Amino acid sequence: MINPHIKLLKQIDYQFKDDALLKQALTHRSASKKHNERLEFLGDAVLGLVIAQRVYEKFPDLPEGKLTRMRSNLVKGETLAKVARELDLGGLIKLGPGELKSGGHRRDSILADAVEAIIGAIYLDSGLESATATIDKLFAERITKLDPKVQIKDNKTQLQEYLQSRQMALPDYQVSNISGKDHAQTFTVICDVPALKLQQSGEGRSRRIAEQEAAKLVLEKIKND
Repeated sequence: MINPHIKLLKQIDYQFKDDALLKQALTHRSASKKHNERLEFLGDAVLGLVIAQRVYEKFPDLPEGKLTRMRSNLVKGETLAKVARELDLGGLIKLGPGELKSGGHRRDSILADAVEAIIGAIYLDSGLESATATIDKLFAERITKLDPKVQIKDNKTQLQEYLQSRQMALPDYQVSNISGKDHAQTFTVICDVPALKLQQSGEGRSRRIAEQEAAKLVLEKIKND
């Protein structure tokens, strides 16, 4: 039987000692009780550490604030989803019937979580050195292109500036749902823009991430209308 993960393993240049870890990393909670949320939690911490170190090393004279913004831009869900698409992860993630029907394999949050879960799985399988090597491979080009002179604006800031420039009221963010266990909660936040009669719902591992996702969806709606 052909291993469906051969292409992915070549792309990340890693071979698992325990194949079950990779399968778990690619299993969404809608598909099985043994899903990837705990691995994602671990991978998030490892990714944040390695990216922080790389940014710290690349820009020895930058203040903490700018380093933080650069790190945040590299590890945010939108960037991780792009990495996932470069790896063609969508077709490899095991989803439950409901998520499959709703196009979960294309959803940024599910794709981003899978990337972090893979990093967490590699860390458990072989340790920090192997996880670091994979992160370096996936993010090297993005790190090389970092420019401290470019002002990085997150989705909430972009939306706020768009509305302010048109003398419109600022958006309202409300948590509509919190699900999952304490160590792996998922927040759902609604971004309401009354001036444009727009509402979008975003999900994330924290309220902040969910707000950014909701703001991003509002911005996309504005651009497409």
